[in-house]
Amino acid sequence: MSDEADAGPVLVPVDQHDHHDGPRMDQTVRRRLLTRDQRYQVGKDLREAVPFESLGVFRPRDDRPDPVETIIASHDGRQDDLVPLRVERMASGPYSFLRGAADVMAWDIAHLPSTGLMPVVCGDAHLGNVGFYRSPEGDLVIDLNDFDEAHTGAWEWDVRRLTTSVWVAGRENGNSEDECREAVIASVEAYREEVRLLSEMPLLQRAFNRFAVDELRHTVTEQSLKGEIERTAKKARKNVSDRKLPKIVEGEQHQRRIVADPPVITKVTDEEREAIADAVDAYLPTLTPQWRRVVGSYYLADVAHKVVGVGSVGLRAYVALLEGSDPKDVLFLQLKEARRSVLAPYVHGDVAWHRHQGERVVEYQHELQTVSDPLLGWTTIGDRQYYVRQWRNQQGTIDLGSITPEALRDYAGIIGHLLAKGHARTSGASRIAGYLGKKDKAAQAFAEWARRYADQTEADHAAFVKAVKAGRLPTY
Repeated sequence: MSDEADAGPVLVPVDQHDHHDGPRMDQTVRRRLLTRDQRYQVGKDLREAVPFESLGVFRPRDDRPDPVETIIASHDGRQDDLVPLRVERMASGPYSFLRGAADVMAWDIAHLPSTGLMPVVCGDAHLGNVGFYRSPEGDLVIDLNDFDEAHTGAWEWDVRRLTTSVWVAGRENGNSEDECREAVIASVEAYREEVRLLSEMPLLQRAFNRFAVDELRHTVTEQSLKGEIERTAKKARKNVSDRKLPKIVEGEQHQRRIVADPPVITKVTDEEREAIADAVDAYLPTLTPQWRRVVGSYYLADVAHKVVGVGSVGLRAYVALLEGSDPKDVLFLQLKEARRSVLAPYVHGDVAWHRHQGERVVEYQHELQTVSDPLLGWTTIGDRQYYVRQWRNQQGTIDLGSITPEALRDYAGIIGHLLAKGHARTSGASRIAGYLGKKDKAAQAFAEWARRYADQTEADHAAFVKAVKAGRLPTY
């Protein structure tokens, strides 16, 4: 069976994104279709242009932008009163800095050697952007779970960000350099094995491939990680809307209000509330008819501003409390501001592909995840674009703060599998598999890269902390 999702480079350009800005490309027919073996060979041949050794090279370029200035520039358009909180979170350590500095890393990786194979990528594939959530069928699954920066891009960009996060997190946990290297190699080898396995599957079978938590329990052998998965899964199953009510909501049905907890949860003005109510109405048509009817049957009880994440702090994000006919029938929706992906300038320059950045996030989340939140949609408030999703949908994330070196290695391998699964669902699996081959040379090269960029991350973090102390960035 032909692997049509891998046929990108042998096609005349076709516009598959009717929602994109700019002139549409002419529709054309497929000229020829390569076999899977031919695609493997295309990937293998790329090793001449981009040898494995080049993947491990990193030296900051002379024209590299000042990372502190890059972060300061990213504060433009954010809520001024929350920028100090973002600064505080990023200053707390190199790993937190890495999480918030996706734009700094995007410049660096976009100026490195690349095979030119461009699936849809997560854009922010660090250790913390993977977690548990409930599928539409009610199963607890684990997958990539943050797509704010998702975009068409080089597969290496995601692998570089993941491996760097593994090394930086490992160092913060006191792991030795050899232990960090082992964890990075495990992630890349898992990526390599999974992308090859999936490239040999029929496209439809590949599209349904997913990683359920029950399956994860049987796969993991490292006991401390197995225990952490059990604890996180148990906690995630309790992380649902009706259980959250007593913690963040006060009052009885039809008079419930979200409790303020500044600066994380703050009230909105009456004017803002009306604008958000209109935005929720405008969001409904972006759902399928079935889910549009379900959500449309709820009543909007209250909304509040809710700070989330590290890199997202300062962007507008709201939690909306919706009530049904029963006191326990409640639904929390999150409306999160979406801006242009940090990868976009390095893919197509200054011209935006997407008319609506919230729609971009939703589209690429559906492409990268096997199963997604059925309430994913998008809307607009004023001149800002948002995506909408369920909040408290049995979500949970593995605690990396005390993870052992062995557990980090196994968990990095799990994420490598998940990253490959996402890439293989979109484009280029056979060619990526052909390029990576069956040996560990590419993994060794990425490990060298991760060590070097972990050094750079620590240096950038130190410069950031120095700038904070010098008053270049706002603090509380």
